[in-house]
Amino acid sequence: MTPATQSLPQLPACAHKPRPYKGPSRQEVLDMRREFLTPALLTYYKDPLMIVEGHMQWLFDETGRRYLDGFAGIVTVSVGHCHPKVLDAVREQNDRLQHTTTIYLHPRVAQFGKLLASTFPKGSNLGVTYFVNAGSEANDLAITMARMKTGNFDVIALRNAYHGTSPSAIGLTALHTWKQPMPQGFGIHHAQMPDRLRGPHKYDDPKAGEKYAADVLDLIRAGTSGAIAAFICEPIQGVGGTIEMPPGYMKKVYEITRAHGGLCIADEVQTGFGRTGTHFWGFESHGVTPDIVTMAKGIGNGAPLAAVTTTPDIAKPLASRLHFNTYGGNPVSCAQGLATLEVILEEKIQQRAHDIGSYLKSGLQDLQKNHKSIADVRGQGLMLGVEIVDDPTTLAPSPAKTAIVHEKSKELGLLIGKGGLFGNVLRIKPPMCITREDVDFMIAVLDEAFSDAEKA
Repeated sequence: MTPATQSLPQLPACAHKPRPYKGPSRQEVLDMRREFLTPALLTYYKDPLMIVEGHMQWLFDETGRRYLDGFAGIVTVSVGHCHPKVLDAVREQNDRLQHTTTIYLHPRVAQFGKLLASTFPKGSNLGVTYFVNAGSEANDLAITMARMKTGNFDVIALRNAYHGTSPSAIGLTALHTWKQPMPQGFGIHHAQMPDRLRGPHKYDDPKAGEKYAADVLDLIRAGTSGAIAAFICEPIQGVGGTIEMPPGYMKKVYEITRAHGGLCIADEVQTGFGRTGTHFWGFESHGVTPDIVTMAKGIGNGAPLAAVTTTPDIAKPLASRLHFNTYGGNPVSCAQGLATLEVILEEKIQQRAHDIGSYLKSGLQDLQKNHKSIADVRGQGLMLGVEIVDDPTTLAPSPAKTAIVHEKSKELGLLIGKGGLFGNVLRIKPPMCITREDVDFMIAVLDEAFSDAEKA
């Protein structure tokens, strides 16, 4: 080992040994993907990575090389890749019954719904759940429910939001990351993004939340009939670059929405299940209670599973129409979701997200002191973002430096995400089983990567 190699960050020890890979080569897989799969599929990295095995916070490529997963499969793996308890539950259910629809009774879906209801704030009346397959579908259904309940049609979302890519959800989405413009759906209106770094109301403005909320009221007055069906937002924008809703913002917007006949929808696809650390659901840190909550990703630790939870009163109108989902409530998916939720509660994953997340955020803030290209470190728990700029004074975004940091991190054994309006925000959202030792490795890798980016 050369001195240069010795000075590089070293991965923490891991007892898991990956099985020998015997499938097609990486190049063969890449060739098949290019020929037989849609060209719309994107890949990270100049040299696309092939992942063939996972264990808790670790991922392995076809050569057996190990990586620390700092992105959790796009914030999907909550308790760890192939968590033993989750695997056992899925194996047992697969052995018994792989599929039955909800036109028949099955215990898993009912048990899962009951345990899920217990995670919402007492007295909120949130407890009626529809299980579906993906976050886009969950948001589609939430909007349908809001329109049926209120009799109104217009919906307000935020600029830079991401709520999915189905034909309906794509209208809610107002994000242009990677230069992919999303069409605005009929009846969908986008309010100003409450970005306290780049927007008119900054971090030092104690009334920033109320000021950004005023734009929602203006939008209702100017762009709708004066009555709306719903307001939807993520408590922390995920793909949009880890933008936190300012204090007071959601409370004021919820008041405005309800005063104009609408329902409040919290998109907890990325913020839910304890990831923000201080609370189980992201909306709780804002002192509000939504009328509808949508969730996906971390709900099933990687299973194609999502859900919409609301109150009995709001759920009732949907019963006047036939609502049927062939795979919603699938016993295998529900077995995985139920086991995942049990692990989250039993292993105190929320507390871990708070403790380890605070340690990670502190480390990132220390990096910010030493690297002028870091304009902002934000987020909560294990949902953190680092905004990268060319100039700390003008805040000119630097997707080029971001790309260097992203590539260098992978080279050193750390996988992280990127996003934001300009593609200049690192998205750091690892499986919530990571350790302080893993965090130390992350910080060391990022320090090295930022040094490289700032020399370029």
